[in-house]
Amino acid sequence: MEDHRTFFHKYFLLYRPFVSELNRILADYELHNAQWSIMYYLDMYQCSFSLVELSKHLYVEKPTITRTVMTLLRLGYVEQIPVSDKREKRIQLSEKGKEVASKIRLLLDEYEKSIMEGVSPEEQNLVIQVMDQVRNKIIEKR
Repeated sequence: MEDHRTFFHKYFLLYRPFVSELNRILADYELHNAQWSIMYYLDMYQCSFSLVELSKHLYVEKPTITRTVMTLLRLGYVEQIPVSDKREKRIQLSEKGKEVASKIRLLLDEYEKSIMEGVSPEEQNLVIQVMDQVRNKIIEKR
């Protein structure tokens, strides 16, 4: 098999079981991967974002972001921020969302560390660099 095919094949073989386990962990909080990705982004930057900004950053269609955010609003994990332009919707983590994100982050840190055992920091950094290069190429070609 050619190197590029092997690379992407291995990526998919890693991605599916990882997301499956992630969804299992998130189920206790009535979440799944797509919802967590929004919460994670809001938690990481500790500020509010518009739905358009989230859509662009996560490379997800705006209607999908809207549906996902509606679920997060219903769960009380995010709250809408009033803005002068009524067409713009800005959200941030609610207090409940911050607490839940913190609990989930602890669980995921434990899980991620356990599955990275035996992979040196240098190897991890190399893979991160390669993933960044591939992602940038994908974005560049859009």
